[in-house]
Amino acid sequence: MAVATHLHKSGHVVSIWEHNPQEAQQLARTRERHNKLPGFRLPASIQVTDMASAITRDADVVLLVTPTSAIGSTAAMVAAVRPRARVVVCLAKGMEVGTGRRMTEIIAEQLPAIPIVALTGPSHAEEVVRGVPTAVVAASDDRAAAERIQSLFSGETFRVYTSDDVVGVEVAAALKNIIAIAAGIADGLGYESADNLKGALLTRGLTEISRLGIRMGAKPETFAGLAGIGDLVTTCLSRHSRNRHVGEQIGRGRTLEETLAAMSMVAEGVNTTRAAVVLAQRLEVKMPIAEAVHRVLNGETHPREALTELMLRPLRSEMPLDAPA
Repeated sequence: MAVATHLHKSGHVVSIWEHNPQEAQQLARTRERHNKLPGFRLPASIQVTDMASAITRDADVVLLVTPTSAIGSTAAMVAAVRPRARVVVCLAKGMEVGTGRRMTEIIAEQLPAIPIVALTGPSHAEEVVRGVPTAVVAASDDRAAAERIQSLFSGETFRVYTSDDVVGVEVAAALKNIIAIAAGIADGLGYESADNLKGALLTRGLTEISRLGIRMGAKPETFAGLAGIGDLVTTCLSRHSRNRHVGEQIGRGRTLEETLAAMSMVAEGVNTTRAAVVLAQRLEVKMPIAEAVHRVLNGETHPREALTELMLRPLRSEMPLDAPA
């Protein structure tokens, strides 16, 4: 809804495809989603439908704004209607559990002939709909496609940069949610105002993200940009962050199952943690924070014990990002 509204305000004709017929009918009728963007109404001129063919076949640009677990099936449904789109934009942030594949890799399997752009950065929907100035990055192997999305989205309150480092941008976007869970756990343990801890957590978390990304072929400088440190800081510190919320509840003593059952939105960091830990082990990359979060989410370690274990790891120097240790 946030992205659709932003594009609508910029003068573009926008339609929303909601695959669930009941939710599509409700959104079309009420123009609201109280459980996701309370207090916000979708403009009346934005069409809402549950029929993919009704809006995707002739669309110039198709945006996939789904949970990561549904990105493959959604791309397949788009492909089935043989769209005429010149660009597909992915806003999902995560990795596929079991394979570690990035979202654009999954989409490309279903839509191999259409350029794909990953659009990401520090951009909470709650602020985008209010017109809070926001900057993001559009990454693609196709420079013209990235520049097209840059032009399409940019305006007075929304600025888009381009990048050709799709691997780095997607890895940063996905893995920052793991560190956000860790930040939330710290808050839940009573360290809400612990600036020392947060500074260390974000810095060492970025090191882990960069280390895995570089091993996968990313450019080091990407992690100092909007998809890297920009989104990391926003997600770890914001009250809007679903992943930070998950960590906070676990730090306070709730189980993962209880926490997720009480949420109406998806916290992508849970599955991303599982995917990243497996991938890091396969690539022989050390990610102690991610591994600690993984153990906590699985109920193998108490959050406070995990924090102590991290602090008591063997002492070392700050190694280069591409170092294996």
